[in-house]
Amino acid sequence: MPSTKELILSSMGCGTWSWGNRLLWGYDPSMDSQLQEVFNLCVSNGVTLFDTGDSYGTGNLNARSEKLLGKFDREYQGMNQDQICLATKLAAYPWRLTAKSMVNAGLASAQRMGRVDLAQMHWSTANYFPWQEWQLLDGLADLYEQGIVKGIGLSNYGTKRLIKVHQKFSDRHIPIATLQVQYSLLSTYPVTKLGIKETCDELGIKLIAYSPLCLGILTGKYYHPSAYPKGLRGLLFKRLIPDAKPLLDCLSAIAQYLNKTMAQVAINWCIAKGTIPIPGAKNINQAQENIAAKDWLLDAGEVAELDCAAARINKPMVQNIFQTR
Repeated sequence: MPSTKELILSSMGCGTWSWGNRLLWGYDPSMDSQLQEVFNLCVSNGVTLFDTGDSYGTGNLNARSEKLLGKFDREYQGMNQDQICLATKLAAYPWRLTAKSMVNAGLASAQRMGRVDLAQMHWSTANYFPWQEWQLLDGLADLYEQGIVKGIGLSNYGTKRLIKVHQKFSDRHIPIATLQVQYSLLSTYPVTKLGIKETCDELGIKLIAYSPLCLGILTGKYYHPSAYPKGLRGLLFKRLIPDAKPLLDCLSAIAQYLNKTMAQVAINWCIAKGTIPIPGAKNINQAQENIAAKDWLLDAGEVAELDCAAARINKPMVQNIFQTR
């Protein structure tokens, strides 16, 4: 099997993680076969990076997300099978206080998934309990040194914190393969304000963009208030979408010109920025739409036009509370 970095770079600029987050809002076992079809379709089309977390599907579901992903991997037979990269994020739970607890978490994930190609620190505790973070990072390094995982990564780290952590791992001669941040046309903060892309490039770290469609807002299906979801998500959409309409209009115009969907253009914009976007795909139609966002690229003028529209947003997507500087 190729190295973890080779697997990530061969992911063709697009990943999938849909079942991980779906399990947070209610698990329907009848969807398992449908999700297997989504997995099969993605891999056969060169989408080989799959990301989940040990906190997805918690409680009575007992990390069901990781178990499903492992099952999908075992049952897949076809093209690009040897290119599949199984990634998971290990949560910095308050009760995980030692390096050993992180090693145990990685072992548990590997048992559920069959293997872990990429283990990532799900979030930094630097904003509220930095002592815990250094212990957990030691455990993440131990997972790599002991051969339990093939590569390690981080999530929700900013430039200043990333540089400190990178030095810590460099002292042990351990490479950081990836960093995940919330990044989309409605959430450019990690790149435009923190300069995280330039830092990742300097350090040889691949940047992964999660939530590239910003909860579906950039697909255009929530353009009108009558389509807003209920609850807290609906309240968030009421705050974001009215101010974002010029951006959505720009996205729609470019999509129509290119004969693409708004979602495809939004995902491709992330690819054009040198990141690996990981959009969700709950069904075959969504998977097909996501897959069609690769193998082409927006031109410089189209990227610039979208950049200008995004820069004029006064109310961007709220940042993850664990995102560090």
